[in-house]
Amino acid sequence: MLLYQPPYGYCYNSDSIFLYAFARRFRPRGALLDLGCGVGVIALLLARDFPVRVSLVDKQPHMIAYARHNFAIHGLEPKVYLGDFLEWECTDRFDFVVSNPPFYDPGVSQSADPILNAARYAQHLPLEEMVAKVSRILMPRGRFVFCYDAKQSDRVLESLRRHRLTPEEIRFVHPKLDREAKIVLVSARAGSRSLCRILPPLVVFGADGEYGPEAAEAFRLADTHSIKAERADCIPSVTVKSQERMDDGQRT
Repeated sequence: MLLYQPPYGYCYNSDSIFLYAFARRFRPRGALLDLGCGVGVIALLLARDFPVRVSLVDKQPHMIAYARHNFAIHGLEPKVYLGDFLEWECTDRFDFVVSNPPFYDPGVSQSADPILNAARYAQHLPLEEMVAKVSRILMPRGRFVFCYDAKQSDRVLESLRRHRLTPEEIRFVHPKLDREAKIVLVSARAGSRSLCRILPPLVVFGADGEYGPEAAEAFRLADTHSIKAERADCIPSVTVKSQERMDDGQRT
């Protein structure tokens, strides 16, 4: 699947691909919201695979421009909201919300680049406020699938329970077998009484430094072909082939 994205600053990475592969497990249907959509990669892949009606929200105008373009070249027209999710007076309800939000703790050293800063650090979309609002806009039995910093897993679980979203499945993503998890993939559901399943870890790289079988399969399923361009409607400057080696879970 062809996607345009900026040549500089924040681009989608392996976090997005692994989140897409995780979200596929739940076979989304109905109204889907991509929260903090960036260039729209996750929602676009899910719309390719499943019968969903897509809405997008992001606070960065240039990201919304890329997302609109990416959907348009595939003949799709999502509903789009440009602005802060927490300030959005949303009247719609969603069956499925997916998000790769900014999740780094504000206490760490931060990028001075405003675009990178907005994509990385949690002060731009605080966890507690995000979960509270998602809980309000989900349909009964609706599902929230997202990734977050593995070091903050305790905060994630506390926040979900506090806002009546049951964490049904959790999977940790490790760069290598002997390294600690970088991100956690979470599926939470409104109105569920299920106990939480901790899935086997996803180990990205094998001992040989190549993608492990599950990571490679995620990239195969996504089958993305990225074109980096200054603007979404300009001539491509750089082409990135599908399954190009991405980072090990760090945000670029």
